[in-house]
Amino acid sequence: MTRTISVFLLLFSIAPTVFPQGIQQTKGNFEDKFRQLDEILPTPNTYRNASGQPGHEYWQQRADYVITAELDENARRITASATITYTNHSPDTLEFLWVHLDQNIFRKDSIKERTIDFGGTSGRGSSTSAPDAGDPAQISLYELRRQQGMEDREYGFEIGKITAPNGEVLNHTVVGTLMRIDPEKPLKPGNSMTFTIPWEHNIIEQDAVGGRSGYEHFPEDERENGNDIFLLAQWFPRMAAYSDYEGWHNKEFLGRGEFTLEFGDYDVTLTVPGDHIVSSTGVLQNPDEVLTEPQRTRLEEAKTAERPVFIVTPDEALANESSNPEGKKTWHFTAENVRDFAWASSRKFIWDAQGYAQPDAEVSTVMAMSFWPKEGGELWRKYSTPAIIHTMEVYGRFSFDFPYPVIQSVNGPVGGMEYPMITFNGPRTELQDDGDRTYSMSEKVFLVGVVIHEVGHNYFPMVVNSDERQWTWIDEGINSFLDSVACYEWDPDMPWTRSLPRDLVPYMISSNQVPIMTQSDSILQFGPNAYGKPSAALHILRDTIIGRERFDHALKTFSRRWKFKRPTPADFFRTMEEASGVDLDWFWRGWFYTTDHVDISLDAIYRLRLDTKDPDIDFTRRREEEKDKPTKVGVRLNEDAGRKPWIDRHPESKDFYDENDIFTVTNKERNEYRKFLEDLEDWERAAFERAVQEDKNYYVLEFSNIGGLVMPIILEMQLADGETKKLHIPAEIWRRNPKKVRKLIALEKGTGLTSVVIDPNWETADANIENNYYPRRIIPSRIEAYKSKRTGLSNRDIMQDSKTELKEKKEAKTDEK
Repeated sequence: MTRTISVFLLLFSIAPTVFPQGIQQTKGNFEDKFRQLDEILPTPNTYRNASGQPGHEYWQQRADYVITAELDENARRITASATITYTNHSPDTLEFLWVHLDQNIFRKDSIKERTIDFGGTSGRGSSTSAPDAGDPAQISLYELRRQQGMEDREYGFEIGKITAPNGEVLNHTVVGTLMRIDPEKPLKPGNSMTFTIPWEHNIIEQDAVGGRSGYEHFPEDERENGNDIFLLAQWFPRMAAYSDYEGWHNKEFLGRGEFTLEFGDYDVTLTVPGDHIVSSTGVLQNPDEVLTEPQRTRLEEAKTAERPVFIVTPDEALANESSNPEGKKTWHFTAENVRDFAWASSRKFIWDAQGYAQPDAEVSTVMAMSFWPKEGGELWRKYSTPAIIHTMEVYGRFSFDFPYPVIQSVNGPVGGMEYPMITFNGPRTELQDDGDRTYSMSEKVFLVGVVIHEVGHNYFPMVVNSDERQWTWIDEGINSFLDSVACYEWDPDMPWTRSLPRDLVPYMISSNQVPIMTQSDSILQFGPNAYGKPSAALHILRDTIIGRERFDHALKTFSRRWKFKRPTPADFFRTMEEASGVDLDWFWRGWFYTTDHVDISLDAIYRLRLDTKDPDIDFTRRREEEKDKPTKVGVRLNEDAGRKPWIDRHPESKDFYDENDIFTVTNKERNEYRKFLEDLEDWERAAFERAVQEDKNYYVLEFSNIGGLVMPIILEMQLADGETKKLHIPAEIWRRNPKKVRKLIALEKGTGLTSVVIDPNWETADANIENNYYPRRIIPSRIEAYKSKRTGLSNRDIMQDSKTELKEKKEAKTDEK
């Protein structure tokens, strides 16, 4: 439609009657989407300042460990002892210490076990339908197996006497997955205390019970050789964190919220069966005692190799699998300034390694290593260690050089889990009947993606040590963002998913969700909430709002400020604003504190032309506009029927107004026009006459915010001459009205606007792209033909089915395969 635009008080403005009165909104009363976030963030202090940096009095605790442990393969059991030196750097006197006993989550009386909601999200596939829904309830075979595994064996820590160096027994109290230790006397600021904890615990069968560690047993048949893989994590009593913003972090471990720990040095000796190969946090201190001479030579060669070198070859691993184990070996590892310690042990492991050079870094060569059984096949040989190296290349650009001398990827029953210098990753090949091992595209995507993701966690949170128990998103979201960057730099044509804005639309319009800032154990739709949505938010900040150069600088600033320290979300929000120079309070508030989604609709476009005030020009234009209107229906039908109007049949009835229409110009209007020009100031007349001469095409675009999230409006405009123009309207356009805004666009004379689309590249997670088009497009879709099937008990042909012969078990399995 074309409208006129008039000069009023020397401003271009639209008469209120031009537009509809309002647009139906999904929101209620006015809400200030740009209200400053400092109202809800913690008040800055000397520990964490207003710019997002550690304050000048920042402190954190320290816990150093000396551990001896032995793996009993046949009993699936750990026996160990840890001497812990805990240093109080806080300004507080500590009357007691808290220790994590995370294996206690597998006790039958744990809070986690007693609060599983049947049919809810807390169990492992507990149910898919409720018993009162008309259909029978369902329980998965995985859940049945888990319940049986919990019944068949006792799990959890068996703690012995806790003693001080002088032999004094310290009182302790176990509270679920936590243990309180009472020192002989309160621990004052700046002081340390040392104590020893002996313990034992049964190792869970991960495939049966679940969890983030455990053992996997391989069947003893003609296709496999039996044997086990042990992945050991949360396997020792770990000091709870004590921080300036929460004090003791003694929240029960319920399975979802991961870990909040202190940095320290580890000296660990692990005694395992003599033919086992061990992968562990830290650096191996006694290779002469546990590796053969050829293996030690290969390990040295791998440091400067251009591609991975086998340390334990497939043939050596296969020979280990077939051996009769005799004796034990003790592997000795040390690790400096790490927040946790994990390890893996098996006689099935193939092991390769390649050095990754970091010139001018504190650690000049990092040993990237992978451990996998023969079931990993070519998939692991080709992709695991290269994916480790690729991760360090990409993450180093956004944060810092890798700070540890070793980083490993280990195959086992855990799909994906991270610890300092070691990660557990699950994908494998499939053994076919012809003896070949093959893998699908999804397994390849899974392996490369999970290695990148879990190795990436060695930056966040293993070094940038965020509080995982409270806020899952701060490490998972940042890491998911970076792993998506790394994945697309690995191969942009592989079908990566989950982390881009366009991937998150179904989640963001769902009703079963909570804000990102929800505590970890209360999150609904865990993956989209804690991984996908914050990753999508960071992609939008980088590619759409801040720009890559400034975003990358800000993220690197945050990473280096909080390297080997414990940041909170407020530290992240403040640093990103401080380093980028962009006020992002509206963004953090909308994306992280609400469940609003993005849905900006382009409701109307008005084409306007500036009135010249010259009646001989303007009245002629309006007469032409009137001609563009369709003839009244009744008049047209009369013309079609040949019925002449009275005035044409009786011309004597015509008068002045039949010769002069309402757009006839008189000298009165001409005099008013001259008077208008004479009354203008010189600068006003110059501006007006220039605008009249330029005779630009003015367009007013009317937008409504249906989803609630304020976002930039990205426009792609198609012009009549075939040119495409783009316009980026910052989100601040919504600052006074978060529900409806209008934008005036001026195009040169002769340049017309034919169509407009919002967010043409799907970069803002807009939930409904169809209302982004103006004019609206025909919606493309598909239709499939199908043949209906009769189902139900009464539709079985029992007369015919009763003639079926019962097959032997082996025959039935062959047919099924």
